[in-house]
Amino acid sequence: MRAAVFREPGSPLVIEEVQLDAPGPGEIRVRIEAAGVCHSDYHYMTGDIACPLPIVLGHEGAGIVEALGEGAGEKVKVGDRVALLWRPRCGKCEACVTGNPVLCQFGRVLAQTGGLLDGTSRLHEGDEKVHHFLGVSCFAEYSVVSESSVVVVPDGVPPEVAAIAGCAVITGVGAAFNAVHDAAGRPLVVFGAGGVGLSAVMGAQLIGANPIVVVDMDDARLDLAKQIGATHVVNAADGRTVEKVLDILPTGAPWVIEAIGRPDTMQQAFATVGPAGTLVAIGLGRGDASFAVPVNELVQRQKKVVGSLYGSSNPLVDLPRIFELYLAGKLPLDALLGDRLPLAEVNEGYHQLTHGAIGRTVLIP
Repeated sequence: MRAAVFREPGSPLVIEEVQLDAPGPGEIRVRIEAAGVCHSDYHYMTGDIACPLPIVLGHEGAGIVEALGEGAGEKVKVGDRVALLWRPRCGKCEACVTGNPVLCQFGRVLAQTGGLLDGTSRLHEGDEKVHHFLGVSCFAEYSVVSESSVVVVPDGVPPEVAAIAGCAVITGVGAAFNAVHDAAGRPLVVFGAGGVGLSAVMGAQLIGANPIVVVDMDDARLDLAKQIGATHVVNAADGRTVEKVLDILPTGAPWVIEAIGRPDTMQQAFATVGPAGTLVAIGLGRGDASFAVPVNELVQRQKKVVGSLYGSSNPLVDLPRIFELYLAGKLPLDALLGDRLPLAEVNEGYHQLTHGAIGRTVLIP
C-alpha cells in the first residue's frame, strides 16, 4: 500500500510502498477514507518532539473496517465506518477504571515503541521495520489498529468530519465540556483559532459561556471564529494582546483556553486569567518548552493552570456525543474543513498548515 513515511527530522514526507501485515489478536484493518493534517504531526516532523523512525505519520483519521483479527469484533464489525483514536482505552489500568482513560497506560506504549498495544509493528518495507504513529498511522491507504482505538461513526457524518472529530474536535470541544466548569453566562477566552481553538469556541458556546473572546493573528481565522460563536475577537499581531483582552474583560476571565502551545502565548493567556480563574492548556509545543508563572500573581490572585489532554475526554462517550450534536445541527463542524488533497500532496497540506490556511486540510487516500 502507499503511505507517507517520515524518515528524518526537517525532511519532507515521502510516499512509499509499505507492506502492512494482517491484523493480530484484538486488532482490525481499516481502509482510510480521510486523514486530517494536524499540527501535532508537524512537531515530530521538525524534531520538536522525538519518535521512533522510520514511521508512517497521521493520527486524525476515519475509514471503513475491512478485516478483523483473532478475538476482535466485540465493538465493531466488517463494514462499519469508524473514527480512529490516538489514545486507546484498555479498560483495565488505573487511569481507565478511575475515569481518566486518556491517560491509559497503553498510550505510553504506543508513543515509546512505535508499535501497537503489544509494542510490535505491522508495518515494514521488506526487512526494514516501519513504525506506527500513536497506534494510528492514517497517512496511508490502510491502517491496522487496536479495536480499542476506534469509535463507530453513525450514518450522516462525512468521513472528513469523522476524521477531524477524532483529534481536533474532541480536544477543543472536550476541553470546554470536561475541563471548564460552571461557565454558563461567564466570560471565556480562547487563544488560537486553528482547528482545535475553533472547536473550543464551539464547545464554549454550547456550555453557555458569554462573552467568548478569541485571540489569533489572522483576520480570516478571526472572522470564522465570529461565525461559529465568538462574541469578540482580538488580533494579536501588534503585540498588545493582553491589553486588548483586558479592555474587553477588565478583571480578566474565569476561564482561558490556550490552544497554541507556545511559551509566549501561554504567558499572555495566564495574564488574562482573572482572580480565582483557570488557564486550561490544550496546545502542544516543543518537548522542552516551558513558561514562567509569576509566583505572587499565582498566590495572591489564586490563579490555576491545568493541562487537558485530548479534551480530558472519555472518547467512547464523548465522541458519539459530538457526532450526535453534529447531526442535530448544534456543532457546525463542516466550517472547520479546508482543502481536500490526495495522499501524494501531504507535504502541500503541511505547507498550507504553516502558512495560514483557513480550515483543516484533509487528505483523501
